[in-house]
Amino acid sequence: MTKEFNIVIVGTGGQGLITLLQVISEAARFQGYDVKTSELHGLSQRGGSVEVQIRFGKRIFSPLVQQKGADLIIALELQESLKSCYYADKKTTFLLNDLLVPVPESKLLDKKYIFNNLKKFSHKLILVPGSDICEKEIGNKVAAGIFILSLASSEDLIPLPSRYILKAIKKIIPEKYLELNLKTFYLAKNISN
Repeated sequence: MTKEFNIVIVGTGGQGLITLLQVISEAARFQGYDVKTSELHGLSQRGGSVEVQIRFGKRIFSPLVQQKGADLIIALELQESLKSCYYADKKTTFLLNDLLVPVPESKLLDKKYIFNNLKKFSHKLILVPGSDICEKEIGNKVAAGIFILSLASSEDLIPLPSRYILKAIKKIIPEKYLELNLKTFYLAKNISN
């Protein structure tokens, strides 16, 4: 990696975005990168919007991703992906979990509408049924974040080797959830290969 790598992750409260932030940060540190992070999670405990940012590289001075500065945007919920467009440009890859979460007193947005708007910023859109796969194979759709991170590493969408992500999972995830997350990590690797 010749410069810094910038990631924005969006979703809703309870999807494990803060855990994902911690795992990616630790994996980047294992690889020897300087890491800065930022969190915005106002109503996260009530299913509200959550946004986290991770920047890593040889030397990072600010935790905030600049406008049009994201290399990778991970959206754990499709509607939330629209809020991240500020950070996207033509080089940005959107890695999208195929999940729509109803917002109280609001109408669900149509997937076609979401995709048409995202394409105004980047044509690198990857839709993954992460929540559905995790629920079917592991019985827990909240594990979709680790599934998508593992997939991102396997598909070279993030410049962090899988071994460092695995090491970070083992360090960050509490013991009672570790086995579930390790299964999720390997499930994504098997699907990718």
